[in-house]
Amino acid sequence: MTLNANLISGRTAQQGANLEAKTSRAYFDACAYCELNSKDLEQLDVAEGDCLKVKTEFGEIVVFAKANNGNPQGLAFIPMGPWANAVLSPETHGCGMPGLKGVPAKIKRTKEKPLDMKSLMRSYREA
Repeated sequence: MTLNANLISGRTAQQGANLEAKTSRAYFDACAYCELNSKDLEQLDVAEGDCLKVKTEFGEIVVFAKANNGNPQGLAFIPMGPWANAVLSPETHGCGMPGLKGVPAKIKRTKEKPLDMKSLMRSYREA
């Protein structure tokens, strides 16, 4: 089963609190997840902590699933950071800030695990 979703990103308190330690487990925990409405998680047959593959026209990433019923169904949120950057548009339209909202995404359950920061950065060099 694949969920078609509208992907957005933004800052969170935890992501911001761990900016100075981007290779730490705390930063990984604060950024390497995707929030979906619990009905979307149920549709995907996914529980919190399971892994999701998020794919857009810009790339794909594996992150952990997290429930947030403040999100309407069909809305996916990944905190700002390297995991979100892997699937968001790099286009800045001359302002220096990439588009962080409204990216069509396909999301499905996966047995793959999210990459830690160093492995994720290494994968960019290898691409």
